[in-house]
Amino acid sequence: MNELNLELTAISPREFFGHQNENINLLKKHFPKLKIVARGSKIKVFGDEPMLDEFDKRFHMLTAHFTKYNTLDENVIERVLTSNDKGEYESSESSGDVIVHGVNGRYIKALTVNQRKLVDSTEKNDLVFAIGPAGTGKTYTGVALAVRALKNKEVKRIILTRPAVEAGENLGFLPGDLKEKLDPYMQPLYDALRDMIPGEKLIHYIENGTIQIAPLAFMRGRTLDHAFVILDEAQNTTHAQMKMFLTRMGKNAKFLITGDPGQIDLPRRVISGLKEALLILKSVTGIQIIYLDDKDVIRHNLVKKVIDAYKNIEHQN
Repeated sequence: MNELNLELTAISPREFFGHQNENINLLKKHFPKLKIVARGSKIKVFGDEPMLDEFDKRFHMLTAHFTKYNTLDENVIERVLTSNDKGEYESSESSGDVIVHGVNGRYIKALTVNQRKLVDSTEKNDLVFAIGPAGTGKTYTGVALAVRALKNKEVKRIILTRPAVEAGENLGFLPGDLKEKLDPYMQPLYDALRDMIPGEKLIHYIENGTIQIAPLAFMRGRTLDHAFVILDEAQNTTHAQMKMFLTRMGKNAKFLITGDPGQIDLPRRVISGLKEALLILKSVTGIQIIYLDDKDVIRHNLVKKVIDAYKNIEHQN
């Protein structure tokens, strides 16, 4: 009797095997002549070589599906195990506006015209600015594009950064080590990632450096190769910080800079590095600027009303 040894890497066995190993039981039912033993992240299969080869092929199709869609259920397993070719079972939702498949197979899509422009522009340009008010999906869409690039092996890592200007001189009074002090300022980035990458896999990526989340000051002196890099809340960068960040771009890198010039938290008389960069770089070939507006707001419908109300007051002043 021959033996086949398989192992799940960067995939949660609990999520892949299903509740009470229901997915493994489906495999056992489909391959009654094989003995299948699953322990932890390892699977041992015993049987005749031709049947083991078939199991190996179908198993890798299942892991590929889970890696792409972050979900696996009875219907998918049935389609994978009975399909004649790899593409036969693919979801019809795998094209169109879907950027990436999130946790539990959730579809992360470009929901507005300008978000679609942002997706198209990022595919065609290595440096893109996404400018717009709160709630327009700048950061969320950007993180989805970064996750897709990582999944498609277009880049080797994702780097997410933002200036922690709110911390200022009060940072030392916050409890915990440096990471614990800075994490609250990075929370929107963590929130987006948790929607798109299963928990255990996300922890694995952060621990091994595949995904790095750090304040802008940590970018100094680095060359960012083979990476999808997002600078969030860029309106709070200074001239020096923006110039430093832009010159970090290395080989095979994508840079996305998001910000809202209407929400600057810098001290008075300090010029926003984002505002300055938009003027300096607006005519540079290879750099694209996408503007989002209140029509792109996808939060609670009151957010759009709040933005409009503040706009009216600012115009009066």
